[in-house]
Amino acid sequence: MNQASSIRAQTIFMSPAVLVATLIVLPPLLYVFYTSVHGPVFSLAAYGEILTSTLFRQTLVTTLIIAGLSSFLSSILGFVVALHLARQSARRRAMLMLVVLLPFWTSILVKCFAFTIILGREGIINNVLSWIFNTKVELPLVLNLVGLLVGMTNFLVPLVVLPVLASLLAIDNALYRAASIMGAKPARIFWTVTLPLSLPGVFAALLSVFVMSLGAFVIPGLLGGPKDQMLSNLVDFYNREVLDWHKAAAISVVLFGIVFIAGGPLALWRRRKV
Repeated sequence: MNQASSIRAQTIFMSPAVLVATLIVLPPLLYVFYTSVHGPVFSLAAYGEILTSTLFRQTLVTTLIIAGLSSFLSSILGFVVALHLARQSARRRAMLMLVVLLPFWTSILVKCFAFTIILGREGIINNVLSWIFNTKVELPLVLNLVGLLVGMTNFLVPLVVLPVLASLLAIDNALYRAASIMGAKPARIFWTVTLPLSLPGVFAALLSVFVMSLGAFVIPGLLGGPKDQMLSNLVDFYNREVLDWHKAAAISVVLFGIVFIAGGPLALWRRRKV
C-alpha cells in the first residue's frame, strides 16, 4: 500500500470518530469562548484581568509543576510495570493486566476517599509507623502535594502502561538474543535495545498523561492542599464562588490553549525522533 492509499484509508476509518468527536466537543468549546468575550460589547477584558492576576499566575505555575511531576512519576512507575509485564508469559500477563486496569473500574471519588483513609494522620500508614517506632507518628501525607501526587500517579500509571507495553511487545526477541550472543550484559541490552525501541510508547504515554494532568480537577480538590489547586479548580472557584462566568470561561480557554501549546511541540518532537 503506497502513502496516498494509506492516508486515504486512515481518513476513511477515522472520519466517523472525528465527526462524532467534533459534534460533541466543538459546540461546548465555542460556547465557552463566546462566554469569555460576551458582554455589553465584544471585549477581551476577562482575559486581561486574569493574565494580570497574581492568583491566576500562581495557579498556572502550580498546574505546570504538578502536571510535570505527575507525568514524570507516572512514566517511571508505568515503564517499570510495563517492562515486568512484557517479560511474563501471555497467560500470566493477561492476569496481571487485570490488576493494572483495576483503578479504571473504581470511581475516582472512591479512590480519593480511600487515600484519605490510608494517608491521613490517623490513617493506616501513620498507625503502622506508630506501631513500629512505638511512638505517635503523624506524617502529613494528605491534603498537600504528597497526597496529590500519590492520587495523580495512581490514576495515570495505567495510562502509561498500555502504550509502553505495546512498544515493548513489538520489539523482536531476535534483537535480545543477538545482543546477548555478542556479549552484552542485561544493563547494556536495556540501554541500547529496550529503551530506544520503546520510546514511541513512552512519548505517547508522556504526552497523554501530561495533557490529562493539566485538566485534573477532582484529585487536586480532594487530596491537595490550598496551595496545590490547579487551573480547573480556579475555573470552579470563579464559576461557583465568585459567579464571574466571563473569567471562568477565559481561564478555560487559556487552559485549552496551554494544552495545545504543550502537546504540539511534544508531538512534533516525537514524530522526528521515532
